[in-house]
Amino acid sequence: MLNAEQSVLERYSNGAGQREESLCCPVEYDKRYLEVIPAEVLERDYGCGDPSAYVGAGETVLDLGSGSGKICFIAAQVVGPGGRIIGVDMNPDMLALARRHQPEVAARVGYDNVRFVRAKIQDLRTDLDAMDRDLARRPIRSQSELAAFEETSREQRETRPLVADGSIDVVVSNCVLNLVRDDDKQRLLGEIFRVLRRGGRAVISDIVSDEPVPADLKQDPQLWSGCISGAFEESAFLQAFVDAGFHGVEIVKRDAAPWRTVNGIEFRSVTVRAWKGKQGACQDHNQAVIYRGPWSEVRDDDGHVLERGVPMAVCEKTFRIYTSEPYAAEIIPVPPRTPVEAEDAKPFDCSRDTIRLARETKGLAYDFTTAARSACDDESCC
Repeated sequence: MLNAEQSVLERYSNGAGQREESLCCPVEYDKRYLEVIPAEVLERDYGCGDPSAYVGAGETVLDLGSGSGKICFIAAQVVGPGGRIIGVDMNPDMLALARRHQPEVAARVGYDNVRFVRAKIQDLRTDLDAMDRDLARRPIRSQSELAAFEETSREQRETRPLVADGSIDVVVSNCVLNLVRDDDKQRLLGEIFRVLRRGGRAVISDIVSDEPVPADLKQDPQLWSGCISGAFEESAFLQAFVDAGFHGVEIVKRDAAPWRTVNGIEFRSVTVRAWKGKQGACQDHNQAVIYRGPWSEVRDDDGHVLERGVPMAVCEKTFRIYTSEPYAAEIIPVPPRTPVEAEDAKPFDCSRDTIRLARETKGLAYDFTTAARSACDDESCC
């Protein structure tokens, strides 16, 4: 049976020593950010997109499968000295390459806001470097010593996780999720969700297939470590984020031409963005939203339907979500004339779609009569 993890480890260790063209797709990066990055880092980078294009100033960014450090060093410049970058990789050779060039990049940029750590991206609690140090200090020679080591490891994961819950603004990854065993992919998405703060987002560039990858291809070590065999089928890739609890899942970039075609199956690069924050109680604050169009109606991941031009009742949590990225450009917010205080709000039934009547937002006692508003803001237009 294929040992996918070992196959990936060996191939990328070789790729840290010399460039392997077959591991990367053609990607255009902002040249401004490449000028300070050493040539060896750029040459040993293997990616299929640029998720760093979707991070912002001052943010804390986690790069899964950081490899030579290229995306980390780009993102470090984008977030600025007020931001923070954490690069995670399980490959010691790739980490050594990134860490070796970190001081040079910091000197050129003028600050050092990058940290590289060793972990499996499907287990962001366990610090593999710390585990190795512990084993070096206390080698395991008996069953009792093994039990003590396992207890120490458990305690570290639970009380001092390598990446803490809700500590990250943006999780990025560049062509790495497809390298994780299929059995671990759900766990990986769960870890991404865990470490993101409420309102945070994942921006993932990866190789996907236009058909399910058959079993015989999944057993090919070269195709697996080459980002082919472990690829998500495209629609399943997006659904995996929904299943993990994300909302606002969208394709922000999709290559028209496939990167590779194997046995008639097309493999191409996509970049997907997904948001965390829809969990929690639903409270009624008499808010509504109007979908602008152009579709006659749209449906979100929870089954809520918005009809074009119709004020639909939403809970306070959904109101905040719809009036933020990525929905805000398509939504007209309709707040109540008199705000409802949190202590006065009643539970909202999010299991059904309801039109918000105008009297609910204006107030039942609303009985104003006004003169016509002027069509001009000054005397010159009339």
